[in-house]
Amino acid sequence: MKILFDLLPIVLFFIAYKVAGIYWATGVAITAAALQFAWVWWHQHRVDTLLLATLGLIVVFGGLTIFLHNPIFVMWKPSLVNWLFAGAFLGSQWIGERPLVQRMMGQAVTVPAAIWRRLNLSWALFFFALGLVNLVVVYWATGFYQAHQALLLASTKDTIDLAKCADEFSGNLLALCNDAHTREGYWVNFKLFGMMGLTVLFVIAQAVYLGRHIKDEPQTADAV
Repeated sequence: MKILFDLLPIVLFFIAYKVAGIYWATGVAITAAALQFAWVWWHQHRVDTLLLATLGLIVVFGGLTIFLHNPIFVMWKPSLVNWLFAGAFLGSQWIGERPLVQRMMGQAVTVPAAIWRRLNLSWALFFFALGLVNLVVVYWATGFYQAHQALLLASTKDTIDLAKCADEFSGNLLALCNDAHTREGYWVNFKLFGMMGLTVLFVIAQAVYLGRHIKDEPQTADAV
């Protein structure tokens, strides 16, 4: 259930994008993140620092996307969130008695302290790499940034809603707009399925590594 709760803003963003385009999707994601934070605060009576920071990022960068009508800002948000997580894991290597991954899993699994530190560092590196991969997808793998810039230059418009290409353009400009919209869709698909898939693969690899180092609980003799 917690996984579904954590993924809720991303899933709602994906659905809203397919229905109404990236600007409505961004507004939906901001609303979902705010409700998510409020729910945790109301039920747990505490402020989740990482959830608050994530909310701040989506409000700022999502707000810029809506206000300036430019998708590139919200496309940076996953990278910044992943780097925020990377910083949290990395910082816990030296701050506090236990690294963050041990605080999250230590009650369920017993492994040597050195293994916890390796796992914690691996999470930090994973989130940092995932942030970089997101930008690779935006700027190179999908070619969205170049296609969007080419459309802006050709149309001489400051803002364009790629979900309304047929309403705004015809001929060559329509082709450019449809191309940018298609490439934008590739990124949206990666945001949900690609990032989630990479995370699942990493969790599986970590579980295999963790399983090799789990300490067996000492057996207690039955009382006679």
